[in-house]
Amino acid sequence: MIDDDTLTALKTAFTFMPQPVEVNRYDYGDDAERVLAQVNFVREVLAHHGIDPEEVAGDINPESSPNSCY
Repeated sequence: MIDDDTLTALKTAFTFMPQPVEVNRYDYGDDAERVLAQVNFVREVLAHHGIDPEEVAGDINPESSPNSCY
């Protein structure tokens, strides 16, 4: 199991990664597939540890995340 500090570091780093839809050949050239694989790998690790990747940014930076309309 991953310790809390390491998990927080992973979540923080993830907030700086591009979203999968942002990874394209125009911006990333020949590295696009590798970058997309890395982004998806981190998303899978977060999900494996019970963390919704879509919620990470709000967890790490709650003051800059939009309020829910629900």
